[in-house]
Amino acid sequence: MAAAAGGSRAPRRLALLTPRGNGDRTVFLFDRRREQADPDEKVLSYGKDNYRAFRSAVCQAFGIPSDDTFVITTTNRKEITEDNFSELVHDGVTLYLLQSVDQMLLLATKERIDFLPHYDTLVKSGMYEYYASEGQNPLPFALAELIDNSLSATSQNTGIRSIQIKLLFDDSQGKPAVAVIDNGSGMTSKQLNNWAVYRLSKFTRQGDFESDHSGYVRPLPVPRSLNSDISYFGVGGKQAVFFVGQSARMISKPAASQDVHELVLSKEDFEKKEKNKEAIYTGFIRNRKPSDSTHITSDDERFLHNLILEERDKESFTAVIITGVQPDHMQYLKNYFHLWTRQLAHIYHYYIHGPKGNEANAVTKEISPFNNIDIQISMFEKGKVPKIINLREIKDDMQTLYINTAADSFEFKAHVEEEGIVEGIIRYHPFLYDKETYPDDPCFPSRLNDDDDDDCLLVEKGARGKRPIFECFWNGRLIPYTTVEDFDWCAPPKKRGLAPIECYNRISGALFTNDKFQVSTNKLTFMDLELKLKDKNTLFTRIFNGQEQRMKIDREFALWLKDCHEKYDKQIKFTVFKGITVRSDISSKRMQSPWTMYAAIEWDGKTYKTGQLVKTTKTHPIFYGSIEKFYLYGDHDGDIFATGGEVQIALEPQALYAETKIIPISKLDRTVSDKVVKKYIEDEMARLPDKLSVTWPEGDELLPNETRFAGTPIGALRIEILNKKGEAMQKLPGTSHGGSKKLLVELKVILHSPTENKEIISHISQHGGKWPYWFKKMENLQKLGNYSLKLQVVLNESNADTYAGRPLPSKVFKFTIVEGKPEKFLVGLLELPFRIGVPFSIPLELQDEFGHATHLTNHIRPILEASGLTLKHEGIPVAAKCVIKGVTAKGCVNSCQGKNFNLKITLPGLKEDTQVIKIRLQPGPPCQLKVKPDSEILKIENGTAFPFQVEVLDESGNITAQPDLIVHCKFLGASDLPVYSVDCSNGGTNILTGPVIHVQNIKKDQILKARFEVLNCINVSPVEKIIKLLPSSHVARLQVLSMNGQKVLQIKHQDEISCVAGQVMNKLVFQMYDEAEREVPITAAAAEKIKVNWTPKIDRELLMQGLLPDVKVPTSVKDVRYCLITYLDEHVSLESAFTVRPVPDEPKHIKCKLKGSNTLQMGEELQSEIDVMITDQFGNHVQTVTSACVNSLGVSGPGLDKSNLKITWQESTQTMKVKGIRYKPCLLGSKELCFAWREFSDFIRVNLVAGSPAKLQFVDWPELEKPVAVINGRELQRPLIVQLCDQWGNPSPEPNVKISLTKSNNLKLVPSNQQHKTDDAGRANLGVFSIHAPRGEHILQIKASYNKAMLDCLVMTINVLPDPEKPVCLNVKYDKSPSFPAGGTFPDFMVSVLSENDTIIKNINPARISMKMWEAQSSRVRTPIDVTTFSCSKVKDDKEDGFFYFRDKVVPERVGTYMIQFTFAMDKTNMLNSEQIIIEVVPNDPVRLLPDSLPATPAVSNVRALTSRTLVKDLYLHLMDEYNNHTGLDLVGRIITKIKSPNEEDIEIPQFQGKVSTVEFPLESGSAEINLVLAEDSPGRDSTEYILVFEPRLPALKKPLEPYCLSFMFYNDSKKQQLMATLTREKDQLSKSIDLYRKMFDTTNQLVAEMKCQVKEAETREALLKNELKKHQIELPQTNTLQYVDSLLKKKMLEQEGVMKQPRRTCTLPNYPKGSQDILGKIAHLAQIEDNEAAKVISWHLASDMDCVVTLTTEAARSIFDETQGRQQVLPLDSIYKKTLPDWTRPLPHMRNGRTFFRPIGNPVFARDLLTFPDNVEHCQTVFGMLLGDTIIIDNLDAANHYRKEVVKITHCPTLLTREGDRIRSNGKFGGLQNKAPPMDKLRGMVFGAPMPKLYSTISGQIDLLQQYRAAVIKFDNVNKDLDLHLQSLNTPEMQKKKQELAEQEKSLKLVKQKLGMTPALSDKGAESLLQPIMLDISDTPIPPKRMRRDTVKKLYSSEEWISSPAKQQQQQVLQMAPSELNGTPRKRKA
Repeated sequence: MAAAAGGSRAPRRLALLTPRGNGDRTVFLFDRRREQADPDEKVLSYGKDNYRAFRSAVCQAFGIPSDDTFVITTTNRKEITEDNFSELVHDGVTLYLLQSVDQMLLLATKERIDFLPHYDTLVKSGMYEYYASEGQNPLPFALAELIDNSLSATSQNTGIRSIQIKLLFDDSQGKPAVAVIDNGSGMTSKQLNNWAVYRLSKFTRQGDFESDHSGYVRPLPVPRSLNSDISYFGVGGKQAVFFVGQSARMISKPAASQDVHELVLSKEDFEKKEKNKEAIYTGFIRNRKPSDSTHITSDDERFLHNLILEERDKESFTAVIITGVQPDHMQYLKNYFHLWTRQLAHIYHYYIHGPKGNEANAVTKEISPFNNIDIQISMFEKGKVPKIINLREIKDDMQTLYINTAADSFEFKAHVEEEGIVEGIIRYHPFLYDKETYPDDPCFPSRLNDDDDDDCLLVEKGARGKRPIFECFWNGRLIPYTTVEDFDWCAPPKKRGLAPIECYNRISGALFTNDKFQVSTNKLTFMDLELKLKDKNTLFTRIFNGQEQRMKIDREFALWLKDCHEKYDKQIKFTVFKGITVRSDISSKRMQSPWTMYAAIEWDGKTYKTGQLVKTTKTHPIFYGSIEKFYLYGDHDGDIFATGGEVQIALEPQALYAETKIIPISKLDRTVSDKVVKKYIEDEMARLPDKLSVTWPEGDELLPNETRFAGTPIGALRIEILNKKGEAMQKLPGTSHGGSKKLLVELKVILHSPTENKEIISHISQHGGKWPYWFKKMENLQKLGNYSLKLQVVLNESNADTYAGRPLPSKVFKFTIVEGKPEKFLVGLLELPFRIGVPFSIPLELQDEFGHATHLTNHIRPILEASGLTLKHEGIPVAAKCVIKGVTAKGCVNSCQGKNFNLKITLPGLKEDTQVIKIRLQPGPPCQLKVKPDSEILKIENGTAFPFQVEVLDESGNITAQPDLIVHCKFLGASDLPVYSVDCSNGGTNILTGPVIHVQNIKKDQILKARFEVLNCINVSPVEKIIKLLPSSHVARLQVLSMNGQKVLQIKHQDEISCVAGQVMNKLVFQMYDEAEREVPITAAAAEKIKVNWTPKIDRELLMQGLLPDVKVPTSVKDVRYCLITYLDEHVSLESAFTVRPVPDEPKHIKCKLKGSNTLQMGEELQSEIDVMITDQFGNHVQTVTSACVNSLGVSGPGLDKSNLKITWQESTQTMKVKGIRYKPCLLGSKELCFAWREFSDFIRVNLVAGSPAKLQFVDWPELEKPVAVINGRELQRPLIVQLCDQWGNPSPEPNVKISLTKSNNLKLVPSNQQHKTDDAGRANLGVFSIHAPRGEHILQIKASYNKAMLDCLVMTINVLPDPEKPVCLNVKYDKSPSFPAGGTFPDFMVSVLSENDTIIKNINPARISMKMWEAQSSRVRTPIDVTTFSCSKVKDDKEDGFFYFRDKVVPERVGTYMIQFTFAMDKTNMLNSEQIIIEVVPNDPVRLLPDSLPATPAVSNVRALTSRTLVKDLYLHLMDEYNNHTGLDLVGRIITKIKSPNEEDIEIPQFQGKVSTVEFPLESGSAEINLVLAEDSPGRDSTEYILVFEPRLPALKKPLEPYCLSFMFYNDSKKQQLMATLTREKDQLSKSIDLYRKMFDTTNQLVAEMKCQVKEAETREALLKNELKKHQIELPQTNTLQYVDSLLKKKMLEQEGVMKQPRRTCTLPNYPKGSQDILGKIAHLAQIEDNEAAKVISWHLASDMDCVVTLTTEAARSIFDETQGRQQVLPLDSIYKKTLPDWTRPLPHMRNGRTFFRPIGNPVFARDLLTFPDNVEHCQTVFGMLLGDTIIIDNLDAANHYRKEVVKITHCPTLLTREGDRIRSNGKFGGLQNKAPPMDKLRGMVFGAPMPKLYSTISGQIDLLQQYRAAVIKFDNVNKDLDLHLQSLNTPEMQKKKQELAEQEKSLKLVKQKLGMTPALSDKGAESLLQPIMLDISDTPIPPKRMRRDTVKKLYSSEEWISSPAKQQQQQVLQMAPSELNGTPRKRKA
């Protein structure tokens, strides 16, 4: 419920009775129902949005009964109701309680209001200021306000000050926006808040206000007040933002903050707050991280994502993004982009270009605080290329135009009271030839319309027009609406002054004020500038050469203006007078005459004459033509200068224009070239008809080279005639043609054939005005062939196809008519014959509707039909030829000749689709075979033949025949059966028979199979028949039986019968049987036919009884008897044979036989078999024994291994075979084996040798468990020797076994890997290899192949370490940024030599590193020429170890490209080169002005002839540096030429042509062309020498250059002048010759001095070394010193070698290769000990550490650990805690403070003091200090115990070692094997080596001194000889002659000069002396230091001459120098 409170009438603070909620509204109520009511208000806090509840709350507050009648109204008397409650009752409203709405107000009330400024105060703050512009669009000035803020923000930037204005008008990225972004200091959130405060200026920002200008300090004065202090009032930025758009988003990031601050001010937001009754001037600043655009959700601001993304890499920035851009503003920005960017470039001109502005010819400026501002404007539109422009690139802003059109300037300064300073500049814009050069301003048009051709005779108004002189700049920024008309001293005078009155209109100016002058808040106008400047107390001073001069400013200005007028205003010269004429073409009669005609003019350095092609400018239209004449108003009679005139031109081309035009000369385009005009004329000629445009309105377009079907229509055609511009035309152009030259189009269709071209169609069409050229459709083209459709433009009357010698356009369409779609067909020729089942093809000929042969365009399935046949086919493929392929027919044809059929062919889809043809069909190929009789089983008696009837049929059952039709019958079931064959080629049938069928020895019926088949016909299946064969009754078999008592044994044919050797076989029975096994009796006749082979006589009687003769058995089982019985009659030939084989008798002996070699390899079984057999008395092998006999056989022998012994029974040989003979490991050699069986025995001897090669072993190599470490490029420690061994390690003497060595591809062995073979001992020596491989482990495998099997290979792991001492490249460092001016000094080059492990190699002799330099040659020249070599500089104190410096090396004095390369001499032959460095030597600073070549001394006179008055012609002067290189190519200036007399009192000075005393020549690109002519009748004294002085004026150079002087002789008489000219030439020649001689002799003197210095240095060096040798007790003889030194060196080296070869203790433990300089090596190699006993005990004490590798760094240690897979222990020094290491100077423990506590025995000494370190002493002390600590060495154990017992009384006792090998540990423990050192040989080489004897170091020092002394003596002799030779060359007759010639020439020169009357002072110091280098005379001076001598030589000679050239060669170079070389490099003349 609401609460109310009342109050008294006194003022009070209202309070609410109840706290307000978030939605509560406070309402102020006045009860005015009655007059006596409470006059004060009551406050009601109410939260509900309901009228009824509100009324109840009011009643309760005022105590009104609920049934009372009253109304609640607003102060406007609007009643509150339920409907309008929400609208009218809002927070803070005042309401009345009344009786009625119209009740009179009984008492007064008060209503609260808020009167904060409306937001329009801010939103529309810039409306008036900007719209009150002076006829200009103010938008650029609004943008300038934003640029002001950015300039102020970036004022503290040290680099580029970047300001970007981005116009984002791409609809696809959102609504239009304008963004202004700078890289300034940015704003904090508080500064951003203050920015939003309106009118919070930098001066009022105090207290709580913080801004980017807080702590404001007025900037120091700078030129033009360019201090960037222009963001001033706190108004302009906000005015500009809301003038451009409706919303502004400020985004800023200060440099020291990580946050980006963002503030949005918008008109929409203000309106929303107003509507919601919120505080208008409140808001929020979003603080976020850079590049975070997640809060941008509106599609209208999509572009913000890209802008915010750019924040990522910016340290600080501010961005102003304006949205809601006004549409008219956006159109202006788009349409007038160039205009408003030009205005901005004008406003900030001096901030962009610096105090001097944008000078077009200025030297390229470096970035400085005055021109480091980069303002870039870019506009992005959808679908268009972005427009991007930098204000620095704008060349047409007004200030740029003022600066670059001005010829001179007048600077001044005005001092106003209160520190007000104004800098001013006035510029002069001259009149040039025909026009004013004062630039036009589009805002102030000052000229008349130049396009008005009719009124070109009026005098042009002033150049400046009505514009004021001065534009005004405030703190360097333009204030656009304020200008100053003039000042009293620069206003046009009322009377005629020094300069014409029009000159005052040719000046422009600018005023630059500081901030002491007030400007408006939007910086559009000054408040009181002009009043203060024109105050009488204002002081004006002139600024001249940067200095302020107090003088009369008006006088100075008038003189300056007069000088400008005389120097710079130019006019037009009219030449070639042609007469006076009257011009009737002018309407004004007063101006029609007189007009003077001329044929040529000279204008702006160019000549225009009659007939010349020209182009006009500023005419409508632009005319092109040839000049006919020039007009100048007035009566003139010769050449004259004028400011303008007119020219008459004939328009070109005359074929189109037959008229002339008269225009002002000023409208001739002086920049156009003849080429452009001729091109225009050609383009105009292009208006003639050029080509035809053909369209096809009704379709049926004919394409070029198109192929069309016959009958296809063409057209209709629509034709247009076009010129080259693409314009349609119907008649020829030009005004002279009228309407007569109409154009027609002719159409022709031509058929091409080989014999002729036939015209088929011809039509002509004309243009009807409303209809175009048109040809109807053509449909009658049916004939096949190639066609041309030609369209030709012809003239209307003559039908000519050419005009003005040019063909009229035509167009030709080439096309081809081909056959159409198929409509019918014919059957082509068929290939016979046709056979059943054989595919054939039916060719078809398709035709179109016109009968042309064609082909199928789509697939058609043909239909084939024939009565009595079944037809099939494969269809018609779509191809060029139409063929029905794969047609097959089946049916009955009754005979081999075939049968006729009618074949019907149908092609569906054609108009005529059917054809019938007649074919004859023959039987098909054989397909089946028929055999008669048909019975399946046939009976045939053995030995008879049988006939068969056969028929061959095709697949339809027709008998068929074909060539080579052979029927074949093969009988199966028995061997040797006949084969029947018959030929059926004729009729397909025949009788098949052949030989009889006979099968041997059949005893019963036998079934055979007959197989019938047709040869060569694989498709015909074979036929089989069953044949039953019956046996024969003739004799078929013989049988032999053996009777053995009652036992009968049948002996079969070829049987073998065994009988005891020596016995007889008897009772052999013989029988005969037929095929049916029926016995045939032996008759007498049959007995005659029986024969045997073992006896010639046979008892026939016994034979008839069936008995054969007896057979005797051989005694040897090897003799086998073959017995043969034969029977032969007319039917058969039979035989029966058997073999009688003797068998052994009873056993009588045993016999052992070794089959094969008796050599047995160790560990292997005997390969040969031992057979043990039992024999009878004949020695036959007894085979009656059984396998059980093996149990009785025994084998024995010494060392025999019976584990694998096997005795087997051989059934095949009936012998016992012994295998597995093998010996246990034992001594090799001959071994005896004993074999015993029952009572019989036998012996065998075998040879036991080593086993088969099973492995390879290294010889003389230790165990290869660890990788063998080797440095890349080094050899292995010993040769690789391998031995073949068996598996027990016995050397296997196997020769010629191939030993191969395999390796990885990146491992190279030297010598190269070759295959080796073992020698007779089984050993192979592979030699010593050098290893070349990348860093890391590499596998080396040694393999051997034996008996095609690989033995176990040897694997050696090689750990290749990079060679830290092998140089692989040179690293060169130097400063690459500076340029290399000639004669300067190179930056320091720092060179280091890198090893394979990329470390710097140290301890290199600097003499091995050199720097070479040569001039780059052409690509054809490969070998450098004239290489200059520099040696390494002396190392400074701050040197880096391993770096070599080349300091203060002189840059060559000649300009060009040079190559520098550094070289390291690895040895005498191999050099290591760095990469070549290319340097460009550029010219040095200019110091003088010199000509191409020294000109002859001119001799001139003042006569009329021009040649006699010519001082110099085509003289080219160049800026030269001190080394005569052409320089200053970027300099522009002037050369002031004047004449002076050597006599300063002489006032009669000659003058140049035009009677002027000075002449200026432009100096561009460092060169100037000089042509000087003396004035006719010039003053000057006859026969007097004067000097031409050429003085360079270069504004860009601070230091003036010395002028070039050239003397000349002046005469009044031309004859005398010619005579003197001859003498002058003679004088010049003598001067040049004398100069060359002097240079030669000066060079010679300098070389002599240098050589004397070298001799002195060599002599000093030799004496110094000689004294050092005396200190080493080496005396040298006075004579034959070198021979003595050589012999002594040889002797000392032998002594040194002898000392080295003396035996001494060495450490044989392989050291770890030093693959890096961080590796010190193994501990065993780091130290040496001289005492043997101490070395033994210390080595034993450190035995566990001796193999440890010490490194400097943990990284190096880790690398070794990884390379060895953790097998190698390592110790990095950087991991040692060094504070606990012992002090090496500490005394022994028994000594304290210099006092001995007890007298020790045993000579104690610290173990570490016995160590000597060859290298790295400091690091080694660290290592052994840690390992040994305070360990002490003492003589023996007793002394050690005594020492320890005494020491522990006073301090801790360290470990004690005795020289006898005992150890007492620090804890006192001793004894046992672990505390006793073994003998030296038991340490396995892990012992410290002994150092070299002291004698070795003594001898080495003597050798070094002797070598140095020898080199010094040789050098001393050489330099002495060189000096003597050079001095001798100076005294040769040739040199004496040259000295005499020099004296004679000097005498002659003196006489010539006397004749010329030249000034003595000048003759001695002639102008040519300026070219001579300064020479030093050092003949009588003491020898300078070496550095000074070198510097002197550098000045005298180029780098190519002074380093190593012999003297004689230099003299020749001087003599051969061309005269032009005296003045620098010869150069070509400029055109």
